[in-house]
Amino acid sequence: MTASVQYLTDRRGKKTAVVLKLTEYQRLMEDLDDLAAIADRRKEPTVSHRKFVEELKRDGLLPS
Repeated sequence: MTASVQYLTDRRGKKTAVVLKLTEYQRLMEDLDDLAAIADRRKEPTVSHRKFVEELKRDGLLPS
């Protein structure tokens, strides 16, 4: 990633902004969305793998 990053600087050479490839920006935004979803759901109760598979089968999302 660092090879594709460019910095914009002010007249004193202080970094003021970053330029990324659009694909890199989109990947970072997807990662941020994923982290936000994880944070929002962190207090939800957990479900065992067995129960989760049973629910998927019951809902027709996995073959029985």
